[in-house]
Amino acid sequence: MKKLAILILLLVFKFGYSQKKVLQTKKLTTETITIDGKFDEAAWQNAEEAKDFVMFTPDNGKKIPENQRTIVKVIYDNEAIYVSATLYDDQPDKILREISQRDDFGISDLFGAFINGYNDGQQEFQFYVNAADGQADCINTDANGEDYSWDAVWKSKALITSFGWTVEMRIPYAALRFSSEDKQTWGINFFREIRRDRQKYTWNFIDSNLGTFTQQAGVLEGIENIKPPTRLFLMPYSSFYVNANAAQKTVGTLKGGLDIKYGINDAFTLDAILIPDFGQTKYDDQILNLGPFEQQFNENRSFFTEGTDLFAKGDLLYSRRIGGRPGRRANISEEEVFLENPATINLVNAIKISGRTKSGLGVGILNAVTEKTYATILNTTTQEVRREELEPLTNYNVLVLDQRFRKNSSVSLTNTSVTRNGSFRDANVSAIAWDLNTKKNTYNLNGSFKYSMINSIEDRKGIYSTLNFAETSGNYRYSFGGDLVTKDFDNNDLGINFETNYFSLYGNTNYRILNPTDLFNTFKISLNAYTQFHKETSKIQSNEFNAQVNFNTKNNHYFSFGLEASPIESYDYYEARTENTYVILPERYNSWFYLSTNYNNRFAIDFNPSYTIFSENKRETYEFSIGPRYRFSDRLSLVYSFDFQRRNNNKGYVDRFDDDLNSFTKDQIIFANRNVVTYSNSLSAKYSVNSRMNFNMAVRQYWSYAENKEYLSLQETGRLSANTLYNEDKNSSFYSWNLDLSYSWWFAPGSELSILYRNNAANFDSQINKNFNTNFTSLLNNESLNHSFSISIKYFIDYNSLKSKS
Repeated sequence: MKKLAILILLLVFKFGYSQKKVLQTKKLTTETITIDGKFDEAAWQNAEEAKDFVMFTPDNGKKIPENQRTIVKVIYDNEAIYVSATLYDDQPDKILREISQRDDFGISDLFGAFINGYNDGQQEFQFYVNAADGQADCINTDANGEDYSWDAVWKSKALITSFGWTVEMRIPYAALRFSSEDKQTWGINFFREIRRDRQKYTWNFIDSNLGTFTQQAGVLEGIENIKPPTRLFLMPYSSFYVNANAAQKTVGTLKGGLDIKYGINDAFTLDAILIPDFGQTKYDDQILNLGPFEQQFNENRSFFTEGTDLFAKGDLLYSRRIGGRPGRRANISEEEVFLENPATINLVNAIKISGRTKSGLGVGILNAVTEKTYATILNTTTQEVRREELEPLTNYNVLVLDQRFRKNSSVSLTNTSVTRNGSFRDANVSAIAWDLNTKKNTYNLNGSFKYSMINSIEDRKGIYSTLNFAETSGNYRYSFGGDLVTKDFDNNDLGINFETNYFSLYGNTNYRILNPTDLFNTFKISLNAYTQFHKETSKIQSNEFNAQVNFNTKNNHYFSFGLEASPIESYDYYEARTENTYVILPERYNSWFYLSTNYNNRFAIDFNPSYTIFSENKRETYEFSIGPRYRFSDRLSLVYSFDFQRRNNNKGYVDRFDDDLNSFTKDQIIFANRNVVTYSNSLSAKYSVNSRMNFNMAVRQYWSYAENKEYLSLQETGRLSANTLYNEDKNSSFYSWNLDLSYSWWFAPGSELSILYRNNAANFDSQINKNFNTNFTSLLNNESLNHSFSISIKYFIDYNSLKSKS
């Protein structure tokens, strides 16, 4: 009987948190709340308390200690919801409070309020305040995770006290989404991170055994007779740029424009850029790209990153296509030179409409127009100037319909289309995708079916289909699936996809601990397998098997190591850059290690060496990266990173000949046996005056070269043989330099002044000079070194504020 009672108590402790907590709130009548972190208004004294927080990680389910108890209260009025948090700490002098810019938590304690106005377990608006009084916000979904590119305008204040610290928030209804019903029931949860211990707590228990976060929120009741406000925000801006380099005179440019956000109804929002300006966007980390595929860049333009979770459905959108490189290159003769040869296409305007109804239907519409683009060419003999069209007036369009159901599953339909004026090619791609979970979130079935149509000189149609099944709960988990891609599938007009004409099979099994042990805070071991076959011949294009271990120690140092093997020769149909032609890749074995020490310490370091050996004689790759970082104070920090890679006896494509006059066999494909060496140095620093005023520096120096030792001919068998006749100089050396110095000041809610100085240079050469200092100096003294100075100011205008003042 005693054993039965103990068992019942254990079950109660284990499953007792599954009941959702409920918090009742009250409405303000006449009192005004001042956001100062002091809670000295009478309304706070009578508000109901949300308390008894429970650990999320690392010891899932453990109650918060009494000396770190957390008490949260919520009240509301006709315009906003107010949150107060009292975060007790018996060692307030040890509260970490690094000052950082918006959406950067820094090394700080943290408090968050997570709000779902529809209480449907699908999408949370998360608002964070750190102990240094900084703000962060994001949209969180189980399907796409946290999207910090979303920015709302709200007020907060954090104060360090003798008993811990406090947070006070005012979140206007314009920053949320909810229905127009008289009586509201919202999903809500509160979050606290005690950074020095790397412990995270939530008010309503989040069971890490389940593969969901947003569905485990508590409930907020008591909000009545509020109406969704008119969500109309205007963001006028003005920018001034000065650009100069040694080859051109200094040029100043003044720009101005307007961004608009308009809430069409309680669910849907219209975003529009009337006159785009992306002049202060972060630079791209260019590399020496020796492979058959283009380099993929991150999207850094805020319009295309903010609130775009819907547009990720079906994985059809690569927004860098919009305003990217022209689709054609101008052909010039020996007597001609470029007067103007644009590397990018100007964006005329762009709009997007996105949102989700109470019934779970998400709708996303994105439309953008880019201008007709020309190259201007001068004939140096006749002095005649001509223009060649590189890209016509082009319309890009994305439509997404995503139906969620049962709070944890969805089916979506996505269509992308690119329509070019005139005789240029058009493209249309559609996808249906599904993400299905069992009621208890223990199993998942996901996949997609994509269909592409290209209208060009020769119309082409293709298919991409994928299916995956996974167990998503418990200590032991697994997944398996497969892909099928036909030869003519092409979504690269508005998406990005490298490999086609294959089918693949893959699987994974893993074990993790859900609660800390005597040695580890977290621990996970995984086994993975992937095999890809050429669709028409069934030849193996890729075979990879790996095992990896990841864990956090009790001191919160992170370790990871693994082994990877490709034990079978594979057939690469891409490197030869010729249809139906392959090169045989040798067996390959790789090992790697990664260490990241606890960032809470003033000094921390990341270290990542790896080594790869091939079955070919003396062919190997070794690389390492090292990244020390030091936090001088809560205001000043510095991060350095050095990356090195050396590929010995690498085999890669360099040329192709169709001309019998060159004494080569017609259509002969030339490879090189080469050594490829890459160095990269990066340095970033930040100094924060306060959470709204920051200085930042970002520097990157990159050098990579490929030195050919001998040339090889690709045989029809896929093997390489020596070629002693080819004598072209196909060495490659690429240098680049980027420096950004910036100042930003959020001088009012949603309003920012930013000042940026930037210089950059890049140079490609077939001659290799291995003297690092000479290369670096010549790059900075090169005529291609560009200098740019810019000042930009944007001002946030809320229509509701204007209306209340009138």
